[in-house]
Amino acid sequence: MKVAIPVEEKTMTGKVCPSFGRAPYFLIYDQDTKEASFVDNSAADSAGGAGIKAAQMIVDNKADVLLTPRCGENAAGVLQAAGVKMYKTMDESIADNIKAWSEGKLSSLTEIHPGLHHQGGK
Repeated sequence: MKVAIPVEEKTMTGKVCPSFGRAPYFLIYDQDTKEASFVDNSAADSAGGAGIKAAQMIVDNKADVLLTPRCGENAAGVLQAAGVKMYKTMDESIADNIKAWSEGKLSSLTEIHPGLHHQGGK
């Protein structure tokens, strides 16, 4: 099972990024093999639609689960249509969130916000 997490830096010891669509990178963690890879988020600097583009990156990387503090409705729609389950992160490290998720301690992300439209570069 593959887990995706928006991250600030390309390190397992860092923190989860508070922004999903505009996170600089995504960690793709394979729970079965324990392998971690980092993907540059090409949507981060988009003028618009960053959440949708980021969500499609998660789907394209074949993630089964997304751990994130928040998600906009358009991005959530893409993820839900692809069957990606979303869980709300704790305000802790990437590794702590993966551990908490694997132990069933993270709750489903049910509070989907309307989106932060027109927040990108112009």
